[in-house]
Amino acid sequence: MSLLEAFKQKSSIPDHYFSMTEEEMAGRVRTVKKQLGNKLFIPGHHYQKDEVIQFADTTGDSLQLAQQSALNREAEYIVFCGVHFMAETADMLTESHQKVILPDMRAGCSMADMADIHQTKTAWDRLQHLFGDTILPLTYVNSTAAIKAFCGMNGGATVTSSNAEKMLEWAFTQKERILFLPDQHLGRNTAYTLGIPLSRMAVWDPQKQQLEYEGELDDVKVILWKGHCSVHEKFTVENIQFLRQTNPEMNIIVHPECTHEVVQLSDMAGSTHYIIQAIQKAPPGSSWAIGTEMNLVNRLKNDHPDKTIISLNPNMCPCLTMNRIDLPHLTYSLERILQEEPGNIITVDNETTEYAVKALQRMLVRA
Repeated sequence: MSLLEAFKQKSSIPDHYFSMTEEEMAGRVRTVKKQLGNKLFIPGHHYQKDEVIQFADTTGDSLQLAQQSALNREAEYIVFCGVHFMAETADMLTESHQKVILPDMRAGCSMADMADIHQTKTAWDRLQHLFGDTILPLTYVNSTAAIKAFCGMNGGATVTSSNAEKMLEWAFTQKERILFLPDQHLGRNTAYTLGIPLSRMAVWDPQKQQLEYEGELDDVKVILWKGHCSVHEKFTVENIQFLRQTNPEMNIIVHPECTHEVVQLSDMAGSTHYIIQAIQKAPPGSSWAIGTEMNLVNRLKNDHPDKTIISLNPNMCPCLTMNRIDLPHLTYSLERILQEEPGNIITVDNETTEYAVKALQRMLVRA
């Protein structure tokens, strides 16, 4: 069986969409958008493929798309070009009459999957036993609705890479310690920037259900969930050392989901929005190695031909789950709407929504 045949077998869309040309599908998408008008809204994350992002009504990082979802009150159909947790957030922040659709249900996030609600409740019970009522939970928006709801129920909030510092500062006005889910690297890098030494950061291993820490428990300020982004962890110290030796004039900018060592050796680190802004403001002729998802790196390279732009890791591949949404899936999703048979509708139950929205709102009012 060929790779294409295997992909078709796992896909939920009719085979003929894979035999259409890009021009044919693009024409169909434009037709549906024109016919539906304001009834349709397509948000697209920066990491999406160009073939999809060209049709987005708005683009952004997780914070920007959460804000746009909260503001949207008009569209009947929101076709979310991102991953599952983003579509969940959109469903929770929009009105009941609005339908949020994910073109491909396989578009998930490996980081979000590294913390499920059962593991989190187990961890919380054990950490409460160790530290008492001194912990506030914070979760990166790259997490399930259930994890967001858990944080909302326990006085915590969501964070993005754009506002993580601000949210950690707020959290420390609420409690003595923080449990940061599910990305240990964003939590570690942000806490370190705020002046918390590595020696006061512990790691919770959800697989072993134990705390990794060698010092006195009273010294712990931040408890990091042992999760990570499978894309950003692939940028290495060796990548940076090679560039420093072969091209010392090149600026290195990375996302804070990278490891602490990589962030510390880079020239700049920040959110997706921060990286885009930095490249836009950079002088012509400057050179940049970027440590983030390849679709965005390639788009920045195309958008700024007056600058030299490469990936920090030359062997990097695009995020596999982000790339699940392609033009065939987008076309099929839109045509199903036109036929009044929308599919892949993302819904979050009322109780989860209630508490998850509390966590989201605590972030949005401070964003």
